[in-house]
Amino acid sequence: MRTLLVFIACSLAAVMAAPPQNKGIFINLENGELCFNSLQCKSSCCHRTSGVSLARCVHLAADKQECSVKTLYGTYYRCPCESGLKCKSGISIGGSITNTNFGVCYDPSEEVSRDTAEFS
Repeated sequence: MRTLLVFIACSLAAVMAAPPQNKGIFINLENGELCFNSLQCKSSCCHRTSGVSLARCVHLAADKQECSVKTLYGTYYRCPCESGLKCKSGISIGGSITNTNFGVCYDPSEEVSRDTAEFS
C-alpha cells in the first residue's frame, strides 16, 4: 500500500512539473520531459542518472556509445541502441535485477564484413 501511495505521489509531482502543452501529458513526450516509462517517450528511452533521480526522455544510444539491453522496467541508466544497432554486453542475473547490464552499441553489419575480410 505504501508503495502505491509513493507511486501516485511521484506521478502527480511529474505531471505538475511538466511544462504546459497541447499534445497531452502522458505519451509522445519530447526529449527532456519527465517520464515514468520509455513507452511515453518519442525516443523510446526514459533515462535516469541514479536510483533517486527523476527520469527524463532522452535520445537512444548511437554507435560506440554505452547502452543497456531492453528491460521490462522501462527506465534506463544507459539507453538502448538506435535502430539497426545492437548492444554488446555481458548479461547477468544480478545486472538484470539492478538494471546494470551495460555494454556498447555496434553495427552488426560491420562485424560481419570484418569477419569475412579476416577469412579472405
